[in-house]
Amino acid sequence: MGLKQSLIDNNSIKLQAKASNWREAIKIGTDMLIASGAIQPSYHDAIISSVEELGPYICIAPNLALPHARPENGVLRTAFALVTLEEPIYFEGEEEPVDVLITLAGSSSDEHMEGLMEVTQVLDDEDSETGVNLDKLRHCRSSSDVFKVIDDALATNA
Repeated sequence: MGLKQSLIDNNSIKLQAKASNWREAIKIGTDMLIASGAIQPSYHDAIISSVEELGPYICIAPNLALPHARPENGVLRTAFALVTLEEPIYFEGEEEPVDVLITLAGSSSDEHMEGLMEVTQVLDDEDSETGVNLDKLRHCRSSSDVFKVIDDALATNA
């Protein structure tokens, strides 16, 4: 399932959310996926435990986190959630704050990798100074704004 369709099907976009720490920020995304039936609460717990144990491995670029865990930790079907934060939060051990989180729940290793590849494709933007669409996502104020960023990125990078 594609990023855009998953966000629509799971009603899993939260823009300008408030979170006082990284745990709360992750919970916003996983709560939407729990509510949609895509993941079990154990998936959220697995992400938190993994970050506590391994460090902020989910911080994949400045200002961006990709919360995820293993499929067997409670994924019922492949899904994504997108959260932008009103105020950035810090992960322990990271110098850059995070204000965009894309939660990935892959139902298998293959689905997980396909999801990562699509997120990378959506974020890649040769026209921006940083080369990523994070600024565009950060400035979205509606789901339709988000869908336009995704559509434009996929059309450009096709």
